[in-house]
Amino acid sequence: MRVLVTGASGFLGARVSDALLARGDEVVGLSRDPERARGSNPTVRWHAWNATGERPPAAAVEGVDAVINLIGEPIDQRWTPEAKQRIRESRERATRNLVDALSAADTRPRALVSQSAVGYYGDRGDVVVDESTPPGSSFDAAVCVAWEAAAGAAEEIGMRVAVLRTGLPLDARAGLLKQLLPPFRLGLGGPIAGGRQYMPWIHVDDWARLVLWLLDGDARAGAYNGTAPSPVTNAELSKTLGRTLGRPAVMPIPKLAMKLRFGSELGEVVARGQRAIPRRALDAGFEFAHPDLEPALRDLLAR
Repeated sequence: MRVLVTGASGFLGARVSDALLARGDEVVGLSRDPERARGSNPTVRWHAWNATGERPPAAAVEGVDAVINLIGEPIDQRWTPEAKQRIRESRERATRNLVDALSAADTRPRALVSQSAVGYYGDRGDVVVDESTPPGSSFDAAVCVAWEAAAGAAEEIGMRVAVLRTGLPLDARAGLLKQLLPPFRLGLGGPIAGGRQYMPWIHVDDWARLVLWLLDGDARAGAYNGTAPSPVTNAELSKTLGRTLGRPAVMPIPKLAMKLRFGSELGEVVARGQRAIPRRALDAGFEFAHPDLEPALRDLLAR
């Protein structure tokens, strides 16, 4: 199968591209800098794409059987007005440009798996959240709603669309866990803003397996939560990571510190969370290789 992957040079894009290649699929990648991307993974067929300014080139879409859409500017930055515009356009406008290119293709791919995030639900406290929960009202929730709507337009051209509302993918070499490891290894880690907020985590291998599962299942459409079945609070994550590393994890990080680092709006969001569970994937028979946090962390840290 030939699969087009947007965001293929990023942390998650590289992981899912490797998973596709490992099972014998052909991967077509889109990048603003294809020469640089080719240096990191020469097995992928790279094409240049200015995601918010144009459609992907027709040559990238030609002969593609399915599409995985992971495009998006990092959201963990200060939410200035300019940053908010970039964050939204890099998801909504880029996805609309992608769907426009798919619509114009001589032979359209059969499926689109498009990234979203559990930020869709906004702050939900300790209430259990599944795919039937309505969206929140925060900026990140509004971005996810617009992002999903842009992907959903592919249904109008006869494609099956599955949306993956991803939680916090854990990998010792990238993302949240990579950022946590240095202070925790020094014994300086601890809960953030009291630690009561839920953190809907997922082992990065399970995330990649879930993307391919959605890609392959002809009946799998609509929204799916990309989270492990056992969400934990920030305090539980901190305690478990400290225990896994053999270090104390009792140095609390106040909400004010988060606001000073990320700005008041994102700092407030960091102090909140979603107790999200992957109900639709579980009901459909998906089996997580790493359903529980401590074994997942031990696996990641042993690599």
